[in-house]
Amino acid sequence: RILACFKLNPFEHLNLSFDSSIDEVKKQYRKISLMVHPDKCKHPQAKEAFGALAKAQQLLLDENERDYLLSQVNSAKEELRVKRKKQLKKDTASKMKSLVDEGKYDKQYEQSDEFKQELKLKVRELLTEKEWRRRKMQMRISEEEGRLKKDEEEQKEMWKRKREHEEQWEGTREKRVSSWRDFMKGGKKNKKGEIRPPKLKTEDPNKSYVQRPVKRG
Repeated sequence: RILACFKLNPFEHLNLSFDSSIDEVKKQYRKISLMVHPDKCKHPQAKEAFGALAKAQQLLLDENERDYLLSQVNSAKEELRVKRKKQLKKDTASKMKSLVDEGKYDKQYEQSDEFKQELKLKVRELLTEKEWRRRKMQMRISEEEGRLKKDEEEQKEMWKRKREHEEQWEGTREKRVSSWRDFMKGGKKNKKGEIRPPKLKTEDPNKSYVQRPVKRG
């Protein structure tokens, strides 16, 4: 029974109503846990069932978790009440009886097994929807964190390559400076014994020149 319960509703694991007190939770846990304790129960899934009971009690004793569960129970009740009002509008006899009893009819209905079963199913529905949204949001957060982590790693790798390039450039600085100095020292001088060719004069088209006669023969 314990392992077949709806996993998101600890009230079901302890077989408690939604209005159970903290003391009732502790008392019910002690009672059921003794029945399924692995040292006393020979069922092959006794250990798993015992763990589920322990987790259920932990959730119901946690103030924040308990408030969250009860908020979902209240939301489920409101939805069922709205649904019932719509049904009563269609059923004239039930509507008249509800008016005569001045609300007692509704209170009696909410104490019936039928309403408790509907409430149980509605709470399951709301908890499932909330859990689905939570997991979906968590998945989006994980994807975003993964993207940011990837961007950060790429940024680190880029800066790493930049530093390595700068270190390599700085490491060859002396060699480059020395090569430039050697070039500046010897680049403008002629080698020893080398004869420079005469500079060619360019003719100015605006000036007239007299060609010197060339001897032949």
